[in-house]
Amino acid sequence: MTHISVIGAGAWGTALAQTYAMAGHHVTLWAREEKLAQAMIQDGKNNAYLPQITLAPNINITNDLSIAVQADVLLNVIPAQYLRANLQQLAPLLRDKQPVVICAKGIEISSHHLLSDVFSEICPKASCAILSGPNFALDIASGKPSAATLAAPEDIGSFLQSALSSKNLRLYATTDMVGTQIAGAIKNVIAIAAGICHGLEFGDSARAALVTRGIAEIARLSVALGGQRDTLLGQCGVGDLMLTCSSLQSRNFSFGVALASGKSPQDILAARTSVTEGVTTAKAARSLAHDNKLEMPIVESVYACIYEGLPVLDAVSNILNRPTKNEGA
Repeated sequence: MTHISVIGAGAWGTALAQTYAMAGHHVTLWAREEKLAQAMIQDGKNNAYLPQITLAPNINITNDLSIAVQADVLLNVIPAQYLRANLQQLAPLLRDKQPVVICAKGIEISSHHLLSDVFSEICPKASCAILSGPNFALDIASGKPSAATLAAPEDIGSFLQSALSSKNLRLYATTDMVGTQIAGAIKNVIAIAAGICHGLEFGDSARAALVTRGIAEIARLSVALGGQRDTLLGQCGVGDLMLTCSSLQSRNFSFGVALASGKSPQDILAARTSVTEGVTTAKAARSLAHDNKLEMPIVESVYACIYEGLPVLDAVSNILNRPTKNEGA
């Protein structure tokens, strides 16, 4: 039995806490808001983010970070744009070499840094790993089978893979932390484009073509930043794209569908309580593409739709009118 603490009580954090509690581990779930922590204790559910699931009775729910850090492994599920502030709170409490697994997907918009780089800057004495894959919170919390990629340095990878693999969440290990993060982040932008395609009723063939070209864009950026192309063939790459680009359960896909219906980005986001990470990632990814002199037309088009008011039909036309390329380019 491993003592696992989950930092962040949104839908995904709650699902992970439920998964590992049901697997027999000692689990602590930390909520930033004391009101949310008390409501979960009282109701036996996270009615704010995952109301369908009755929480396992052996989940210890707290609002106290000093309690949450007393664990063998920390799973940090704080959204990408809030991770830095959370790590600044965590840093003084962490032990030397304590494993912290970042479970959010995204790129820090203010610095264009990967989340592992943010972690290394703020928590240099602790050990960082990445969890990424095709997982919907409700599926995992319900005990349905799934898989994910665990990216970690060799010195902690085997321990984490053994400790965090469960009956319904099979983990595949890699040391490619860059490729795993780029895949998990950029797929959210591609999912917005796929949602636009779905909303415009272009059909499954068009969506498949778009997703395939999305993989090419992810590969360009990943390799440019030091990632491995083969990583994209795994759960964090093709697997996550298949899921996120084909279901309205995906916040990014559904955001694209709403854009295609004529709603403004501001109105879509105002109606949501959960973070749609692809919206901010589109801005960071576009900047990284420009910095590295890479062509990422899907990312560029999603950015233009969100931040420059480009009509979705014009964005599609821009992509369709691009010169043809060789396969794999």
